[in-house]
Amino acid sequence: MDITQRTALVVVDVQKGFEDPFWGRRNNPDADGNIAALIEEWQAAGRPVVFVRHDSTEEWSPLRPGTEGNEFKPYVEDRRGKGSGPEVLISKLVNSAFYGTPDLDGWFKEAGVEQFVLAGIQTNMCVETTARMGGNLGYGVIVPLDATHTFDLKGPFDWTQSADELTRATAVSLHGGGFAQVTSTEELLRAASDGGSPDSGTEPGEAGPAGG
Repeated sequence: MDITQRTALVVVDVQKGFEDPFWGRRNNPDADGNIAALIEEWQAAGRPVVFVRHDSTEEWSPLRPGTEGNEFKPYVEDRRGKGSGPEVLISKLVNSAFYGTPDLDGWFKEAGVEQFVLAGIQTNMCVETTARMGGNLGYGVIVPLDATHTFDLKGPFDWTQSADELTRATAVSLHGGGFAQVTSTEELLRAASDGGSPDSGTEPGEAGPAGG
């Protein structure tokens, strides 16, 4: 795992609305602390940081604009603009951060980003969707699994999966399918602290052309 000066951190939908009981039982209470540690590391190193906000158009959503739930959690909002490296806010209406405003792919290309780290909410939805699309677009994608969390979910046929089960399924699909390298926050921070300089010639990890 090679972390260069141009490896971006993408912080997905860490918004107050995800604290609403509407979502049900969440997993991984350590996620917020791990996300905060990643933001701090990336900003201290002057690496690119992307903050993604979900601006839901659904009237029932705790994430809709104009409500407190649309706001970033304080530990994220308080860090915005504090790094010395490039930073951008992406607003999106769907799962993938690549379908947002401004255009994330274009911003990456302008900043020379070929590899990015994904952290945030929800593991099996916006994080996974963005990782899959990033892999398909040819980026090296790294997902520190313990810097994400999700919620229990009910599907068809009265099937249900716990948040932990969904997290494991995402990890297997992304890592086993070649979309992303799944790791831990501890391993990632260790690699980041040893990361390359702006002139580093290290190539990012490759994401394979796995089927959808």
